Formats: sequence, structure tokens, C-alpha cells
Amino acid sequence: MKLKEEVNKVIQTAFQKTGIDAQPISVSEATKPEFGDYQFNGAMALSKELRKNPREIASGILENLDLSGIVSKAEIAGPGFINLWLNDSVIAEKCREAREDKRLGVSKKSAPIKVVVDYSGPNMAKQMHVGHLRSTIIGDTLSNLLEFLGDEVIRQNHIGDWGTQFGMLIAYLEERGEDGSGSLKDLEQFYKDAKKRFDEDEAFADKAREYVVKIQSGDEHCLNLWQKFIDISLGHCEEVYDKLCVRLTREDVKAESFYNEDLPEVVADLAEEGRLKESEGAQCVFFEDEEIPVIVQKGDGGYLYATTDLAALRYRANILGAKRISYVVDARQGEHFRQIFKVAKMSGFVPEDVKLEHVAFGTMMDKGGKPFKTRDGGTVKLIDLLDEAVVKAKAAIKEKDDYSEEEVERLAKIIGIGAVKYADLSINRESNYIFNWDKMLSFEGNTSLYMQYAYARIQSIFRRYGGEIKGSVVITDVLEHRLGVMLLRFEEVLDRAAEDAAPNQITTYLYELVTLFMRFYEQNPILKEGVDEEVKLSRLVLADMTAKTIKQGLDILGIDVVDKL
Repeated sequence: MKLKEEVNKVIQTAFQKTGIDAQPISVSEATKPEFGDYQFNGAMALSKELRKNPREIASGILENLDLSGIVSKAEIAGPGFINLWLNDSVIAEKCREAREDKRLGVSKKSAPIKVVVDYSGPNMAKQMHVGHLRSTIIGDTLSNLLEFLGDEVIRQNHIGDWGTQFGMLIAYLEERGEDGSGSLKDLEQFYKDAKKRFDEDEAFADKAREYVVKIQSGDEHCLNLWQKFIDISLGHCEEVYDKLCVRLTREDVKAESFYNEDLPEVVADLAEEGRLKESEGAQCVFFEDEEIPVIVQKGDGGYLYATTDLAALRYRANILGAKRISYVVDARQGEHFRQIFKVAKMSGFVPEDVKLEHVAFGTMMDKGGKPFKTRDGGTVKLIDLLDEAVVKAKAAIKEKDDYSEEEVERLAKIIGIGAVKYADLSINRESNYIFNWDKMLSFEGNTSLYMQYAYARIQSIFRRYGGEIKGSVVITDVLEHRLGVMLLRFEEVLDRAAEDAAPNQITTYLYELVTLFMRFYEQNPILKEGVDEEVKLSRLVLADMTAKTIKQGLDILGIDVVDKL
């Protein structure tokens, strides 16, 4: 349901009737309830062009404004702003229609596209740590959102599985006579031990380098050991994804090795176009007015991340046919992606109509504002963090009510994991954020628990009512009007969040919706004796649509709801 579009059409018609030959600036949501539901602030911009006072322009628009449809009232404010109020009966009918629609009135895109979302990118041979959390959560939410809106989303997990470290690991694996079937924790220690051997024993280091050559040349024995190693690493990643309710599978993995055969072609094609210059033996792409080039091949013939990323870009654009390619990667990689995107476009590897974007995010910090670490300064393992979230959620639940152990276990998983995810998604992704257990597991404020509590509270209303919820929406006061308008803005919020790759726009909306509903619930009795039956059913319908919107919004964020809390 795109309210803003409908209001813009009313403004456009008024422009035509007024004789203004210009495309009106879009209306915006009113900043305060007393300013209406939407505001049109375009008269100021037109004053220079038309050489008229803004209020005079606004008056002309107002005289020709249709107040018989979606807009029921309009007033001029200040130097020429137009405040707009929506029609109660139209809002009521649209709420009824949206509630009866499985998608809550949110339409699928009329022109869907294919989108590749590159996220998570864990390290092989090591456990996933907190540094992988934000990429994994933000990337999965963006994928869910775009899919819900109708795009075809291809999730890609770009893992590093090629290079010297794997020669080192396989050489050590063979030296110890192991088959690679140990746990990942053992393999993490195994990695440290192998690295120690590599650094201290030159003969071992030479052997490791030989294994790299063997892997890259397709030696069957080495590839079998390499594959076992990758499988064990991915098995751990899948355990984490399962805990996080993240929809990344082994089929979504497109590792560095996948692009290996195309790397010489990338360099050859850039050379053929005359874009390469040699610098200290390396093949580089230089940009005008920039000192640092993109190195695509080292002097010893080896390739770099840039080469692989260019190969991945042209595969995703030309083989997969993606029209939008989103990299959910740490903000510190911003310069790398800016240059890679520039090379990809100017070399023709990626067509001009393909949107390339670096969905950058900040760092998770501790309460002291420093990067999140263990007490001894080590890296926090992601699986330990998630397990701790469940433990802390159990404590929060037990403080509220008596539950069976089975209920506590189920609720704690939903609430604990949801708390971690929501806390991350509720801030501007480009900002660093403070990881705070007390804040994220609070029943107050913009938290997952507050959303789940509101949803559960609405379900308790329905249990007390005990009947079928059906009927029309009847708007009797300002709060009901505001709640109806807020519910109908859901599609606009999702569209904007998808365009900006900004999950925090969804969480902000959900928080405002729930806060408004709580006020509505307190001031507009639903099941209280003496409430008119038509009004009671109307309020139940609004409550039901609110619950459905909370559930759908949290589902896009990858968070479950609970019926009782």
C-alpha cells in the first residue's frame, strides 16, 4: 500500500489545474501529528522559478486540491508548507484490505531484477568470530527483504580457500598422518601448530609451497585432503548459521578457487585493452589523479584479491545476469571496492546498467569503546557469543514468569538470538556500535524483546476474546487514525530500506509502530465492558494487523516471534 504515491498524485493533479508546469517534489511524512499525516514543501523550491511568493503558490495549489479522496484536509503553514490529513474512511478501508492480504498490502515489484548479495565470508580453518557477525546478519536481512519485495536473490558466500596457508595445512595434516576428521576446535589449534612449523622450519615451508602448486595444478591426493579440510570448516559455519537462523547453505558458497581459471583471462583482457602498466614487476591499473593503483598480478605471477574480485564481478554480471551486486563487507574495505568497481565498469567487465554497491558496516565495540574482545584480549568466537545470549535470555525470562524447562529453552533461543540480531540491525550499519547485554535484553526501548513482548501481548488479547476476528475498521479518534496510517506505511518503509540497504529503517518503523500501538491499547479499550461491538471488532482488526506487521517485519530481519511471554 503506497500512501505516499497516492498523495503525490493528488498534488500532481493540483499542479496541472493550477497551471504549474513542473514535477512536484514528493510529499514527506509529517514531523508531528499536529502537522497532519504528510507535508508538501515544494512551494519554496518553485518560488524562484515562478517568481512568486511561496505562500501564494501554496494557496493556488490548495485551491485546486481534491479533498474528496485520499486527502480530506489541507492547510498552509509557515512560509508555504502544505499540511495534509488523510481521509478516515479511506484509511479504514485500506487497512481492512491490507489485513485480508497475506502480504499485508505490500505489492511485489512490477519489474523485479536479479540481485547477488555477497556476505558472511568466513575464514576457513578457523572458527567464525564476532567480526563475521555483522556481515552475516546484515547480508541475510538484505537478501530476505529483496526476496520479499519480488527480486530474485542469489546469496553468495565468498570464502578464501586458495593460497599458501592451505599448502601449509595439508602438508602438516599429512605429516601427522591425520585424515582431517577432527573437530574444528582441534583444527584451529592445528592451524596454529602448522603455522609454527611453517615459520620455524624452512624445509617444511618449502614443502608447503610445493603443496600449493600441487593443489592449483589439480593433484588428486592434495585436492582430496584440501576438500576434507574445507568440508570440516564449512560444517562449523553451518552450525553457526543454523543458530542464527541465517539462510546460507553450502550451495551458496562461491570460493576463491571457483574463479581461479578466469584470473589469467582477467589480466589478459585488461592488457588487451591497454589498461595495464608495469610497476616494480607487477601488473597494475592506474587511475588519473590517484597514486595507488589496483594490482592484478604480482611480479612472481601470483594473483591478488583484486583479480579474484574482478573475476567474480564479471561472472555475477554476465553469467548470473545480476543487475544489482551488493557486497556486505567491513567499511575498512571501502577504498578497495571503490577501485574494483571503477575497473570493472571502465573495462566493460560489468555493464553500465548494473548497480555495484559496497554495503559497508562499522565495528562492534565493548562498553569501553574498544573492539569487542575476550577478557584475555582474544577474538570472541561467534558460537560462544550466541550460546551466551541464550543463557542470558533464560535469566531474563525466569525473572518475568514461571515456565517449564522446555518452554524456557525454546523461548531463550528465540529471544537470545533475536536480541543479538536486532541490536545489530537497529543501528545505522555504517556506525560502530556498543555491544551491551543489558540493553539488548531489555523489555523497554528499541529491542527485539520489546517487539516480541508487544506481539505476545496482542496474542493474549485474542486468547481472552476467544472469537473470530472479523469486521470493518471504524476510526473513532486521532490515535486510531495514526495507527491506521502507520500500518499502511509498511510498504514504503520496506521499499526505502531495500533501496538504501538499511535494515535499521525497518527496526525504527517497528519501534514507532509498537510504541504507538501501546498508547492505542492503553487509551482505547478493546475488551472492556461497555465498548460498542462494532468498535471492539474494529480495534481487534487493528490489533491483528499490527501483530501481523510486527511478525512480517521481524521475519524479514530473521527473527522469530513468540505467542506468550
